[in-house]
Amino acid sequence: MTERLRAVIADDQALVRTGFRMILAADGIDVTAEAADGEEAVAAVRRTRPDVVLMDIRMPRMDGLEATRRILADGAEDTRVLILTTYDLDHYVYAALAAGASGFLLKDVTPEHLVAAVRLVRSGDALLAPTITRRLVERFARHDTVRPDLHRDLSRLTPREVDVLRLLATGLSNAELADRLTLSMATVKTHVARILSKLGLRDRVQAVVVAYETGLISPGGFPQEPGRARGPADR
Repeated sequence: MTERLRAVIADDQALVRTGFRMILAADGIDVTAEAADGEEAVAAVRRTRPDVVLMDIRMPRMDGLEATRRILADGAEDTRVLILTTYDLDHYVYAALAAGASGFLLKDVTPEHLVAAVRLVRSGDALLAPTITRRLVERFARHDTVRPDLHRDLSRLTPREVDVLRLLATGLSNAELADRLTLSMATVKTHVARILSKLGLRDRVQAVVVAYETGLISPGGFPQEPGRARGPADR
């Protein structure tokens, strides 16, 4: 039998924790602990070693950003962190992604999306939606002064790997990358794995950060959705 997925929920609102616990439990996901602040979250991860942590950003004593840094710097290599945020996208989310979080969810996420997201990041993938990724980078990356230093030397990459990284950073899936570059899925997966390995990155989310910070992609460089004009909300 496949080992059951294990999660920790960190949020200072008891109702949020209870709701998420019920949703995850109904889908066979074990919630090994709950935490009302960042310090409790770090302790819970050290104690239970979950597969995924649902991490709120704004919590007392220690916020979710610092808790994410400590968890991922604490040797919890198999633990993935999903950031919980509001519709307006807290500017600390960018720093949390740079610190190694594997994606983020809006707090009004549907039960189906919540479960799918937890299972997705547990599999080693990253939760990246092109529209929200573009908004996040364009709105906050230039102004964020608390992000960790993720600069990498892109000279380690082959020209083809640079092309893959540039497109990957726009939020394209492996299938979309394969279609755009006329490559097989297996070849795309190999390129992505080599990019992450050569640059010492945890997952695709950090690849987005590196692509921005090295100038490989810049604000305004993300593709526009078909049939949609850019408006003030996207700037």
